[in-house]
Amino acid sequence: MEKRTLYDELQKFEQELQAILAQVGDMKTAIHSLVEENLNLELENKHLREHLIQLEKTQGSSDGKQELSKSRLNLEKLYEEGFHVCNILYGSRRENNEECAFCLDVIYGERGK
Repeated sequence: MEKRTLYDELQKFEQELQAILAQVGDMKTAIHSLVEENLNLELENKHLREHLIQLEKTQGSSDGKQELSKSRLNLEKLYEEGFHVCNILYGSRRENNEECAFCLDVIYGERGK
């Protein structure tokens, strides 16, 4: 091999190594960003789980029906038997047991107020 050819090959090899080094640097930066994002998501997930546990404790193990007043429980029973309990269609039969948003609002809507 000639000295010039050897030098050209060495220079070409050096450029390829520099390109590979640049790619490794880019990959390192990307991995750093992913690790940071993963840690942030894990922390957020931990906080959300703690918040969920706290909410479950404050709400207790009630299923919702126990929170209804006696009159609302009666309306719920009528509704489950297939009758409207809303002021629009009160007393009429619900066809094919379709849900009625107005009835559901009457039964469950004001629980939080």
